[in-house]
Amino acid sequence: MEIKRPLLLISNDDGFQAKGINCLIEMLVDYGDIIVCAPESACSGMACAFSATTPLRLRLREKREGVEIWSCSGTPVDCVKMALAEIVPRKPDMVIGGINHGDNASVNMHYSGTMGVTLEGCMKYIPSVAFSLCDHREDADFEPLRPLIRQITERVLEDGLPLGVCLNVNFPLVPIYKGVKICRMAKGTWGHEVVKCHHLRGYDYWWMVGSYTNDEPDAEDTDNWALTHGYVAITPTQIDVTAYSALEKIRSWNL
Repeated sequence: MEIKRPLLLISNDDGFQAKGINCLIEMLVDYGDIIVCAPESACSGMACAFSATTPLRLRLREKREGVEIWSCSGTPVDCVKMALAEIVPRKPDMVIGGINHGDNASVNMHYSGTMGVTLEGCMKYIPSVAFSLCDHREDADFEPLRPLIRQITERVLEDGLPLGVCLNVNFPLVPIYKGVKICRMAKGTWGHEVVKCHHLRGYDYWWMVGSYTNDEPDAEDTDNWALTHGYVAITPTQIDVTAYSALEKIRSWNL
């Protein structure tokens, strides 16, 4: 009987040409068959958005032994949906988002297209992981991530993940990691997010920018603390966002 190699579905929000996703392919190509479906261009900040009113295009960019690379004209979540519906020959053994250029710690995970990929896989009951590096440069060095990315992928393929849980893995930009912290999301906020400009033709326009603040910098059990202190941060993240601690309080309103 033929033993099927694991099938890995990979996407990102930086686009199929990005260095991060291509390094990830190279790191994992010996773990199984890889199908990539990633956006045609950068889609940072798309989170779980999908194209409800716009038609989509798929294009096969490369095919070689054990690897297919497709691009999709839509969002990162569109890429996963399209791949599952039109490309993969069977249900993938794992969905992987990344490697993202820039971190997705704390509240950033809610905006992240890379996490959108991972959450979509998780909602399809597929073990899913997101990998991100705290380096926005196009030519970022992803080689130091290789051992842990391979180790985490191997463990997830062997052991799976709890139903409804995915992993948000963030790597600090340091020469040598101090270790790995399994940690919670830090409480943080974005401020100064909108910059108003005036065009020479007489109208106003705005840029979305902003700066992030860690609202609990001394809390040592958070992803922000881990990254700031040179540790790789792994945050188990769940689909169920019910605030269970508030259920009884709201029930007491007797509505």
